[in-house]
Amino acid sequence: MKASCKLEIGMGDEKKVKTVLKSIKVDDFDFVKSKVEGNHLVAEIESDSVSSLLHTLDDYLACVSVAAKIIEKK
Repeated sequence: MKASCKLEIGMGDEKKVKTVLKSIKVDDFDFVKSKVEGNHLVAEIESDSVSSLLHTLDDYLACVSVAAKIIEKK
């Protein structure tokens, strides 16, 4: 069974979103397709199972969170 999710995260301004995307894009591989739409980070995630999708989503959100916190500190 295939599972998929589209995630949109509002981040305030486009510059911040682009910086976060640049930081996490290297980890996308074949599982995640990330892009910037205005001031939102948009990710489409696909997996072979719901449990794998949840694991990928958890990892992705953790990476976004860390990148956003580092940017806010600067």
